[in-house]
Amino acid sequence: MFPKMLEYIQNNRLDILIQIRDHLLISLLALLIAGVIGILCGYAASRSPKSEKWISGPFQVLRVVPSLAILVLLIPVMGTGVKPAVTALTILAVPPVLLNTIVGFRGVPGFLVECAEGIGMTEKQILWKVRVPQAMPMILAGLRTALIEVVASATLAAKIGAGGLGEIIFTGLGLNRTDLLLIGGIAVAVLSLLCGFVFERIGRCMLPYKYV
Repeated sequence: MFPKMLEYIQNNRLDILIQIRDHLLISLLALLIAGVIGILCGYAASRSPKSEKWISGPFQVLRVVPSLAILVLLIPVMGTGVKPAVTALTILAVPPVLLNTIVGFRGVPGFLVECAEGIGMTEKQILWKVRVPQAMPMILAGLRTALIEVVASATLAAKIGAGGLGEIIFTGLGLNRTDLLLIGGIAVAVLSLLCGFVFERIGRCMLPYKYV
């Protein structure tokens, strides 16, 4: 089995690199869109608890729906390719970012806000100099969780012609080749862990005081 895997990797190195690139591009694009939606909606929900259920509820319901089912439902509307894949992955990625953003902003100590108001800071200054830095660790944790989930789920994108490492897995399923299933599965797992590690290092660089 192992020699077959090595032979396939050696003979298809360029194709595998292209699939890794496509996998990452789809995942990062979905994370970017989900980050914007999740952070903005999360901040709005944290400021108005009554609206939280109306903001987070729909995303929580959509998260229960399997990603493959969402992809199938999007095909009549968006066709095949990158667009429906990114849309489905964005829906998957928004909830962890949204919920962590809500928790992060609500966890800002009240005395810090009062101190900021006491020294004459404006609401805008309080937001960017007090609330955002305090909430940032939770926001980054949500983004990291979302990234790992998206990279792992992006294999389904190959089912609708969006490319990625899922092509190896679906080819292995079609040809009943265990070596391709192992190559694709291991590659996706390693890529997920690597993305999580890189994102954690970025968080340490952005917030060194949290890891002292």
